Amino acid sequence: MDRGCIRVAGRTIDAAAVDREAQYHAAPTLAEARRRAAQALVVRELLLAEALRQGISGGDAELAMQDESRIRILIERNVAVPEPTENDCRRYYESNPGRMRSGDTHELSHILIPAPADDAEARAEARRTATQLCAILRAQPQRFAELAREHSRCPSREVGGHLGLVGRGQTAPEFQRALSRLPVGAVPEHPVETRYGFHVVLIHRRQVGQALEFRACRERIADYLREQVHRRAISQYIRLLAASHEVEGIDLGAATSPLVQ
Repeated sequence: MDRGCIRVAGRTIDAAAVDREAQYHAAPTLAEARRRAAQALVVRELLLAEALRQGISGGDAELAMQDESRIRILIERNVAVPEPTENDCRRYYESNPGRMRSGDTHELSHILIPAPADDAEARAEARRTATQLCAILRAQPQRFAELAREHSRCPSREVGGHLGLVGRGQTAPEFQRALSRLPVGAVPEHPVETRYGFHVVLIHRRQVGQALEFRACRERIADYLREQVHRRAISQYIRLLAASHEVEGIDLGAATSPLVQ
């Protein structure tokens, strides 16, 4: 995507707006963060343009809250999401036996290098520091507690970074998701990125979750299926809006927006 202006239904989204939005879109590169930011802004403008066309009012709240209210009303009015049936849920359960289990539990230590989510320069520096610590500890794992006390900004630094047993729901979701992919007994090559910064992680022990019976996870499956159908319906609706409102300077592809997910 170039840095030229984008136009949606007669409204301009300039490069400065994309740059401001990019801080809210975690991505491996700045270019990818800007691409995601531009798509999100375009989707928002499409939805607001359609809300205006349909005469949807957001009430008397602040402008930003008005916009969110108008988008919500538009989606509720125009995007139907069928409820998953018992057969839908059971079919998913039987097709995904590996996913239908309780969460893994980990005993671990970490070193937190914090960085605000909206400060790209600070996050780049924190990533460099955490990556350097990963390299040192891959070669000298016995120094973990020492370096945790020296570098970590988590209270666990006082006990060498040790967090004890961590189960589902006890940490940031992005941190929790990463744990099951990390090796046991060795520091990985790259730190774990979360909204709080970057974490150098050493997993001491992993207790794998146990298989769940259908009745224990039926509601979780229904929520998942409902969300997947909702995302597809939103994506289809956005494509329809892109075809009916003039969009210049960007290819939306199959974009969906966190505004309406």
